[in-house]
Amino acid sequence: MTEPTRRAPLSADPLPASGAWRPGDPVGDRRFVTLPPERAFVLEGGGVLRGVTVAYETWGELDADAANAVLVCHALTGDSHAAGRSGPGHPTEGWWDALIGPGRALDTDRWFVVCANVLGGCQGTTGPASTDPATGRPYGSSFPVVTIRDMVRTQAAVADELGVERWLAVVGGSMGGMQSLEWGVMYPERVGGVAAIATTPAASAQQIALSSVQRSAIVLDPRWRGGDYYDAEPGDGPHMGLAVAREAAQISYRTEAVFNERFGRKELDPLDDRYTLWQRFDVEGYLDYHGAKLARRFDANSYLVINRAMDLHDLGRGRGGLERALARVTAPVFTLAIDSDTLYPPYQQQLIHETVRSLGGDATHVEISSPDGHDAFLLETEAVAGALVPFLNQLEKGDR
Repeated sequence: MTEPTRRAPLSADPLPASGAWRPGDPVGDRRFVTLPPERAFVLEGGGVLRGVTVAYETWGELDADAANAVLVCHALTGDSHAAGRSGPGHPTEGWWDALIGPGRALDTDRWFVVCANVLGGCQGTTGPASTDPATGRPYGSSFPVVTIRDMVRTQAAVADELGVERWLAVVGGSMGGMQSLEWGVMYPERVGGVAAIATTPAASAQQIALSSVQRSAIVLDPRWRGGDYYDAEPGDGPHMGLAVAREAAQISYRTEAVFNERFGRKELDPLDDRYTLWQRFDVEGYLDYHGAKLARRFDANSYLVINRAMDLHDLGRGRGGLERALARVTAPVFTLAIDSDTLYPPYQQQLIHETVRSLGGDATHVEISSPDGHDAFLLETEAVAGALVPFLNQLEKGDR
């Protein structure tokens, strides 16, 4: 047996320096709105962007009165392709495909569903891989810090473009739930219902700690080059740092029980009578697979920017605390928790629910049981649908 002297390559083929979508690539189902370049888009943290472009997708038909629109907000490594098959322009199938479509929880025979790629993303919305109009080159290291509130403001521009004055509901899980909560606080008159799934009113110390390690994995990759790596050849970009960041996150998304049941101590590389540092257990191969998969469709700088936006998330920041922030919400609030979620534990969603109730607001809380941890908001689609549909039905009837 040949002894590996280093970690095995993540992929037999060289991974791209960036998995970002670029103009000229297949558009797929994306649509775009671009903000006026003469009007500065001033970010919450002090940065400025001009000519911001937002990529979004839609499903279903908008009613004549534009009253049936539902905004779906994506999580950290999601994008506007929430539903639909993989194909040109879309390397993977929709991340919530089981929930969006005719007769599904987000029934496109009834509702007009919209999902926008967030600001700072890499799948058509302005982000670090986009061209800086001032230089003609990718923003790279010069791209500013953005917040969840900045992301929501770009989504408001999409609503304006579509003629949607008021969403029937804004729905999101994880970072998407952060966006849905901010919608309720920032634009109470434009939201009929807030559905916040497996999320938090403010990033906790542990969540920030986990994010910090992921970002460090990227910036310590020598091929990151301080954030300016877009001219690098395939195989010479920061794919290893991005992959390790994803692998660390993947561990926090699942549970010990799931890892033990699925992998146990099964070996991927046989452990013969001579051990090396790099013989892998099956679970290590699983993590490598997910690391390489993300590196093919995502951008390392976008991961840094969006991940940091999650850390900065705090509904009460600059608003006098959580209670005053949630007092601005006039729409019914639906929260959903997952009993095995250790990344966004149920008490965080319960806090949102209890605070809204204490303020006299309309609040519904559901906890589902799943062994899958945080990822259950993506995997337990029947349970999520069973909890979410009654809330949406009541919003549509106006009975709340």
